[in-house]
Amino acid sequence: MATISAILVWMVFGLFAGLIARMLMPGPQPMGWLATIVLGVAGSFAGGFLTYVFRGGEPMQPTGMVMSVVGAVVVLLIAATMSPKRI
Repeated sequence: MATISAILVWMVFGLFAGLIARMLMPGPQPMGWLATIVLGVAGSFAGGFLTYVFRGGEPMQPTGMVMSVVGAVVVLLIAATMSPKRI
C-alpha cells in the first residue's frame, strides 16, 4: 500500500519528467499540470519497459529520470499520432 509521502514523491518526479519531455517535444501539447504528472509517471513505466526489452529485469518497473523522460517522449509521440488533427 502506498503512503502519502510516496504518492507525493511520484507526483513531483512525474511532474519533472513530464515537463522535460514536453520541452523536448516540438509543437504544442495542450495539457495541464495533472496531465503532465500522469505523462511523467506513465513515461517512467514506459522507460522501465524499454529497459526490460533491451537489458532484461522486471517488465513493469519504474525507472530513473533519463529513461522516464525518454518514455514520456515516446508516450507523447504515440498520443500525437493517435489524436485527431486540428484544422
